[in-house]
Amino acid sequence: MVATRLQTALSLIYPARCLGCGVVVNDDFGLCGICWRDTPFVGGAICDSCGGPLPGQQGVDVAHCDDCLRDPPPWDQGRAALVYRDRARVLVLSLKHADRQEVVVPASGWMAHAVRDIVTPDTLVAPIPLHWTRMLARRYNQSALLADAMAKRLELSYCPDLLVRIRRTRSLDKLDRTQRRAVLDGVLKLNPKRGHRIAAGRPVILVDDVMTSGATLAEATRAIRASGAGRVCVVTLARVTKDT
Repeated sequence: MVATRLQTALSLIYPARCLGCGVVVNDDFGLCGICWRDTPFVGGAICDSCGGPLPGQQGVDVAHCDDCLRDPPPWDQGRAALVYRDRARVLVLSLKHADRQEVVVPASGWMAHAVRDIVTPDTLVAPIPLHWTRMLARRYNQSALLADAMAKRLELSYCPDLLVRIRRTRSLDKLDRTQRRAVLDGVLKLNPKRGHRIAAGRPVILVDDVMTSGATLAEATRAIRASGAGRVCVVTLARVTKDT
């Protein structure tokens, strides 16, 4: 009873606010109606490889986008929760650059929903790592926060340091797919202290905040596949599409 009254008093003093625009909402870590409408969730038909949306309605047949048909990624299946535009872009950037770690709470739920059909109880969840210099400057790895929270929701094992980034790379923002691959070649390695976590072909799901060309996730997939992992899937909070 005391705890309930205290919670009520706190909610009056510090009401829940929309993660997108800051207006008062009913629940913590939620979006108001307008921001929810402006958040492009991935739904309906999707590419089974990258998780991007496809024209038409969801069907029983597995489908792939033109990019993945032309240049299939090395992982087995991929999913994304949001399309990287509008309010989704604001949420991703606020988590990545503005220390808005509260975004992880709903975002991990959206990602968990997106991957329920491709994970198994023995799947190991691992994030794309930052180079230690970027980690020192930012103080946290947004992909690791998302991976940890998603793993908890799905009751899966989590390994924050399965991979290590052995050198710092330049910004990939204005590079094409080929250039990104060249920059990222050999930049991710399996942590030698964590090799036992993927022994005997254990399935792994790699987590990142945004997929653009997929070059980073592809490099990570190759690194853990070469070290004995079995089925590899990927999930991102948001997916860049051609119209974004």
